[in-house]
Amino acid sequence: MTPDLTVIKAGTGVLTKSADGTLDRAALVHLVSAISALVDAGHRCLFVSSGAVGSGVSAFGLSEYPKDTATRQACAAVGQARLMQTYSSLFSNFDVTIAQVLLTAADLGTPERAGYVSDTLGRLLAEPRILPIINENDSVAVEELKFGDNDMLSVRVAKLAGAKRVILLTSVDGLLDPETNALIPEVPAIDDVFKHVRDDKGRFSMGGMASKLSAIKFAVEAGIETHIAHGRHPERLADIVAGKGISTRFHAAIAS
Repeated sequence: MTPDLTVIKAGTGVLTKSADGTLDRAALVHLVSAISALVDAGHRCLFVSSGAVGSGVSAFGLSEYPKDTATRQACAAVGQARLMQTYSSLFSNFDVTIAQVLLTAADLGTPERAGYVSDTLGRLLAEPRILPIINENDSVAVEELKFGDNDMLSVRVAKLAGAKRVILLTSVDGLLDPETNALIPEVPAIDDVFKHVRDDKGRFSMGGMASKLSAIKFAVEAGIETHIAHGRHPERLADIVAGKGISTRFHAAIAS
C-alpha cells in the first residue's frame, strides 16, 4: 500500500508508570518526539498504541490491572479518551495530526471488512502529516473479538497495509540470551529462538515475550522485517529504520 511503511507498536509498560499504571507523560513526550522526527524525515508510519486500560485504572481507584471484563472495558473507555487527548496535544507541537483507528478482530475477519480498513488506512497514509494511531477497541472487544494482544494486532495491520517493517517497543533492548543476558542482534530464523522465551509479564502488561515471538513469526512469514527494541529509548528509532541501531532484528522470510 505505502512504500517503506513502518508500523511502530508501544506496549503498556512503555507508556505507563509501573507503580500505578497511569500515563507516563515524560515517556510519551520522548516517544512522540522520536516518531515526529521520522515523519519530518519523510517516513510513513502507523503507530499502534497500548495503554488505554492502564491509563484508565486511576479513574476507578484501582491499584492493578482489572480482572473482570466490565471493569476492564470501562477502564478502556476512560483511558482511550485520555490517551488520545494526550497524543493530540503532544503531536500538535510537531505539526502532526493524529487519527484514531479502533479495531476488533472482526474488522479484519472477512475480505470485505478488511478492505474497508485498508482503504481508510491508505487514505490516511496519503497525507504526509497525518499519523494513524491504532488500538484494539477494548471497550467493546470480548474474547471472541480480540486479536489476543497488540503485538498480534500490529503485525496483522502491518500485513494488511503492506508494511516493510514492524518495530515492537518494549521494556528491554531486544531478545536477550537467557544465559548471558546479552542482546541477540539478529535472528535469521524465528523458530530457532523460542527457547529464549521468558515470562516477563508485568502488572499492567498483557503480553510477554512468548506472545511477541508468536506475533513476530506471523510477520516474518508474511515477509515483514520485525524488531524488538527498547521503548524507553525511542531516539533509537531513526537508526533502526535506517538498518542500524540497538534492537533484535528478525529477518523476513524469503518467499520460496
